[in-house]
Amino acid sequence: MPDRTSAQPLAQPGTTLGTPFVERNLDLVGKIYQRSVYPAAFDVASGKRLSSPLVVDLDPTTVCDLACPECISSQVLHHGQIGQDRIVRLAHELAESDVRAVILIGGGEPLLHRAIGRIIEVLHGAGIQLGLVTNGTQIHRHIDQLAGMLSWVRVSVDAGSADTFQAFRPSRGKHSAFPQVIDNMRLLASRKQGRLGYSFLLMQRSDEDGKTADSNYGEVYQAGLLAREIGCDYFEVKAMLDEDHYTVNQRAEDIELVEEQIARLRELEDDSFHILYSSNWQAVRRGSDPVQPKEYHACAVTELRTTVTPTGVFVCPYHRGNPKGRIGDIQRMSFAEMWSQADTTVIDPTEDCRFVCARHGTNQEIALLPERPTPVDLVEDFDPFI
Repeated sequence: MPDRTSAQPLAQPGTTLGTPFVERNLDLVGKIYQRSVYPAAFDVASGKRLSSPLVVDLDPTTVCDLACPECISSQVLHHGQIGQDRIVRLAHELAESDVRAVILIGGGEPLLHRAIGRIIEVLHGAGIQLGLVTNGTQIHRHIDQLAGMLSWVRVSVDAGSADTFQAFRPSRGKHSAFPQVIDNMRLLASRKQGRLGYSFLLMQRSDEDGKTADSNYGEVYQAGLLAREIGCDYFEVKAMLDEDHYTVNQRAEDIELVEEQIARLRELEDDSFHILYSSNWQAVRRGSDPVQPKEYHACAVTELRTTVTPTGVFVCPYHRGNPKGRIGDIQRMSFAEMWSQADTTVIDPTEDCRFVCARHGTNQEIALLPERPTPVDLVEDFDPFI
């Protein structure tokens, strides 16, 4: 399945206008100071509910065509999908709401849903911006919609060779899907209007003695070169998480191996190709405590974005499948009805979110908004994926 981790802000509020485009899009704190986002963030900070979230993570299906042993979503896989008629109606419901961006993700592989092309067309036609996190095996089947209607596509590859791909991202057949994925990315790169990213999740396996038995750490540079050659806009390195979303700290020599390769890749950066760290790899390379204490009892971001899946609506992707984080069900009611009844405060971050959360900084910033005068330096809208 596609990797679900997201990126931590790389810049602070006030630096957004001067930062490169890709870096701006990772500035999750700075994004709340966009002209159309700030009023909603301020309302949430003041304790008000929104008529709808601004962003929806949408899992069309829990079905996946890969069988990755380290899949962080293994507990929610293969539990059905949102029916074709219902998900098209849902797309129209989102189009009629104040939702501004939808990320097609999983759960399973979103491009395996038979109505995915129609979903994209409806949402795009309504002016909603779209992102996709995919394993890349089905890109060719929907190339027209993906190339012309998506703001960005991020492909979870996690390897630089077919053998390593088959070891960590095995298909349900006999042969590695790596050649197909790379061909699909090359095809999309040749036609895309949005951004294309190559995601590399660092993975290791240990034997009974705790020694590394298998790893993809040595293929970071090889994969980055391939990403650049394909025509990707960025190559992103992520750290592996355990099943509870905690970062797994690594040996100093393994961190050094990765950092040396990243340094070499940085020499290849230009205006069209960037190397990115995820928040969790930044935490690992700094040796940060996997436990990230939170001082607030309610997550403001859960009011700004939500996660819709075939098995329910959850406060966020971190709590996908967690009964405590379930706030509704679009199988039984419209999206508007579900949202009006949803309690987005069911999760207490001090107890339920002790892992490193990509939007911790955003929550801290939103909490300060009522104490500040309205900023005069709000920036023009540049990215709705807050």
